Amino acid sequence: MQTPLDRNAHQALLDNRNILIVDDEEPIRRVIGYLLSPHGYPVDFAADAREARKKLDTHPFALMLCDVNMPGESGMDLVRSILSERPETAAIMVTGLDSSVLANAAIEVGAFGYIVKPFESSEVLINVANALRRRKLELENRFHRENLEDIVRTRTIALQQALDWLERSEKELRLSREETIQRLAIAAEFRDSSTARHIHRMSHYCELLARRCGLSSDRCDLIRTASPMHDIGKIGTPDHVLLKPGKFTQEEFGVIAQHAEIGYRILSGSDAELLKVAAVIAYTHHERFDGTGYPRGLKGEAIPIEGRIASIADAFDALTTQRVYKPAFEIGHTIELMLKHRGEHFDPDLLDIFFSSTDELVRIRDQYADSTLPAPPLDS
Repeated sequence: MQTPLDRNAHQALLDNRNILIVDDEEPIRRVIGYLLSPHGYPVDFAADAREARKKLDTHPFALMLCDVNMPGESGMDLVRSILSERPETAAIMVTGLDSSVLANAAIEVGAFGYIVKPFESSEVLINVANALRRRKLELENRFHRENLEDIVRTRTIALQQALDWLERSEKELRLSREETIQRLAIAAEFRDSSTARHIHRMSHYCELLARRCGLSSDRCDLIRTASPMHDIGKIGTPDHVLLKPGKFTQEEFGVIAQHAEIGYRILSGSDAELLKVAAVIAYTHHERFDGTGYPRGLKGEAIPIEGRIASIADAFDALTTQRVYKPAFEIGHTIELMLKHRGEHFDPDLLDIFFSSTDELVRIRDQYADSTLPAPPLDS
């Protein structure tokens, strides 16, 4: 792509009326010059292609009238070369032969006109005026096209920069939002025996299962981001119940069970899709597939899939990590225990999909293992 011309340079090209007459016959050169000079055309002369090139190298010409047959390099070859090197220069071919073949050849190399010797003065003047007019139009078109390309290029760069800025801003906002969510979730978890690593494991287990069961990428991202808030309602659970190391009494279980509804009340009522998903997970991750869960006793697919996914992920993490009331179970033992409740506590299809990714589960467990507790082996 050529560099767009500035307005001054462009105007200088348009105002240029210099004409180079290239012919090996001096009388022809003089006659053409004699015809053009009175009409305000500055003219110069060259006897062959070599001299013409020297003239063109040192002086800008708007138009070149060039003989077809000259000693050495032919006029056709000269014009073809010059128009390729200097597209701002126009050309008219001059020849002693009135031939349609030559006329077509002249047009093919890019000449604007074709004059046959001997010629009338009016023929020369009309061809020159037409050639310069056509040259001016082509230069104007070129200038506008290059300016348009430059404007498009500049605006494209500006648009891309704006899009990059928006993308960075959205990324920063998303990361800030996720960090806020995680810190809020950790605030609740710190009151329990769990750790901040539980939040990461839970979110990645949920995302893995969501992707494996075919949910959309956007939905998987929402579940990954929202799932750390599944136990946010524990903020409202008294410490003497929440931190009790032994088995809950019936009354204490009723208190702890309230955290699902408390979490739902905290998160519900927002128009944000993320908080809607988080509210669903908080409210339904303790529901059981057979309808014996809480707080509403939902059954089967009446439990939103986000809740069914979180239920499996939460149970898996609880069993494979150490809690105040139990040691960490090995992966094999955990799978065995959870499969006993396939179709009861857990969605059977989702559970099968979950355990078909054992290698990924182990990787997540090990990557986000509690720093003070070694992860148990895959099997005993």
